[in-house]
Amino acid sequence: MRHLKAGRKLGRNATHRIALMRNLTRALIEHERIITTVPKAKAVRPLVDKMITLAKRDTLHSRRQAAGFLETPAAVKKLFDKLGTRFGQRNGGYTRIVRLGNRKGDGAEQAMLELVGSELVKRAADRAKRKEERLNALRQGKEDGEAPEE
Repeated sequence: MRHLKAGRKLGRNATHRIALMRNLTRALIEHERIITTVPKAKAVRPLVDKMITLAKRDTLHSRRQAAGFLETPAAVKKLFDKLGTRFGQRNGGYTRIVRLGNRKGDGAEQAMLELVGSELVKRAADRAKRKEERLNALRQGKEDGEAPEE
């Protein structure tokens, strides 16, 4: 019987499992979207939520706790500077799991784990980039068009 045996083992020993969870958490914080298997996504989700909750507190102690888990200064900086402020008014539910189907090689069910609201940030960034490219193209066109007239 598995009474009081909480958590997913994911077919790994304890140290490998901890390293996997840290790496997936760090990757999700840095890239805001990762593709992994469904069991791994379900196992990582509470850890990411705890990290964002630490970022919302934004104390020295919470920064040190996050730095001890994430182990990279870039991830800690992004967590506290961007994600903590973005989710400041939200009471939990920071991640979304979207199932993608089975992987071709071994048939494992794939899932996309993403931060809620990241699609809006990426969409706005893409929109701004396209607008800037359009403006640059117009400027280039006007400059090219004006040269023969002079």
